[in-house]
Amino acid sequence: MSDDPISPMRNSALASFKGYLRSANRWLQSTPERALDQAYEAALAIKALEDAHFDGNPISLDSGDYSKSARTYLKEELKKYLDIIRIRLFEFKASSSIVRLSNQAITEVQLEENGNENLAINVIDRPNLILKKLRFIDEVLARYSNSEPSPGSVMIVTNLQPPAKALSQAEPPLVSQGNQLPKRSTKRDMKSLTDKTGVLPRSILETVDRVRRELDPESEQEVVQDFRKSKSRTVTALRFILLLIIIPLLMQQLTKNFIVGPVVDHFRANNEQVQVFLNHELEDEALDELQRFEQRIRFEIMIGREEPKAEEEIAELVRDRAAEIQQEYLDRGSDAIKNVFADLFGLFVFGVIIATGKREIAVLKSFMDQLVYGLSDSAKAFIIILFTDIFVGFHSPHGWEVILEGVSRHFGLPANRDFIFLFIATFPVILDTIFKYWIFRYLNRVSPSAVATYRNMNE
Repeated sequence: MSDDPISPMRNSALASFKGYLRSANRWLQSTPERALDQAYEAALAIKALEDAHFDGNPISLDSGDYSKSARTYLKEELKKYLDIIRIRLFEFKASSSIVRLSNQAITEVQLEENGNENLAINVIDRPNLILKKLRFIDEVLARYSNSEPSPGSVMIVTNLQPPAKALSQAEPPLVSQGNQLPKRSTKRDMKSLTDKTGVLPRSILETVDRVRRELDPESEQEVVQDFRKSKSRTVTALRFILLLIIIPLLMQQLTKNFIVGPVVDHFRANNEQVQVFLNHELEDEALDELQRFEQRIRFEIMIGREEPKAEEEIAELVRDRAAEIQQEYLDRGSDAIKNVFADLFGLFVFGVIIATGKREIAVLKSFMDQLVYGLSDSAKAFIIILFTDIFVGFHSPHGWEVILEGVSRHFGLPANRDFIFLFIATFPVILDTIFKYWIFRYLNRVSPSAVATYRNMNE
């Protein structure tokens, strides 16, 4: 028998065609999930920008003073991610309507054919995961749309709404409770970064918009309102700063002089066993002072500046001086004890002001952002170099040593040299690392020109 040579070629072509069909079918089946994942990743990128630069608030120019390059960068990034979300959501809606993804309980079934014609089935149940991703995407889009929602977003969530039982057994949300997006109204006075987009260059559009605002009959009223808001913010911030400084200091002095002071003085005056010196360092200082006093008397007698005195007279003078030194160091010990309790009262009042002034803290943060970012790049670099050189520079160990010794005397503690040297060897290094990380992580994105100026000045 003779074989037909055309039959194997037909079988091979048919097998190849069927393989192409299966590949196309698998690609079509995975298109909705792939499009949704890309939209979800773009929404996460927008959320990351909000958390990094706007404290979780929607991206807006009025949330802080940014350089021109930083604004351009944020505009382009936000526009890019919003376009990705809208396009991928439209692709998700169109492809899911074709493959009927919303009516399936199983979204992916993968069949792998082995050599023995056995089938391995991998079943993945994902309706709840898709629902959470859509909800998160809708929350992000809602903050940047003032009219109707983007194509396919709300309708998809409605079509994929699972029963209550399924929701109760759903997986944990994709975003933790600490990072959940707060519900805010989409009606805002500030303009979003995506308000000015078009074919023409943005500088031309900004010029036209400025001319339009200047010709607007209500522009003067808007300027006056903005000035009043700025004035109110400045007054509130300065008043809160004064409260943070004056009230704790006033409370510390009042408690020290009228509450803690009388109690400590009464206890130490009526207690015969009270210690004159709180630590050995104060005792050594007192002995050195008394010894110098006696040596000074003898020296002045020897050079003829004082009349010769008997040993009993010299001893009497030294005894009187010892009593004065004793009373002086008793007062220093009492003052140190008063400082401990009075500072605790002042710290408590400071904490109460911070806890009850959340609105003032937000206003103060906005005021500081406006004040700092309103400086020129050279001024920013100068301030950064000044602070870094003072606290972490070459001469900073001497300043830290003076500060730590002053704190020790304030609380009546001995100045432990080992602790001071260890602190100087570690804390400025940690502070310098934090400064560098802040410059790299935050300032480099917000004001790249200031970072460039800082590097040029530092070199």
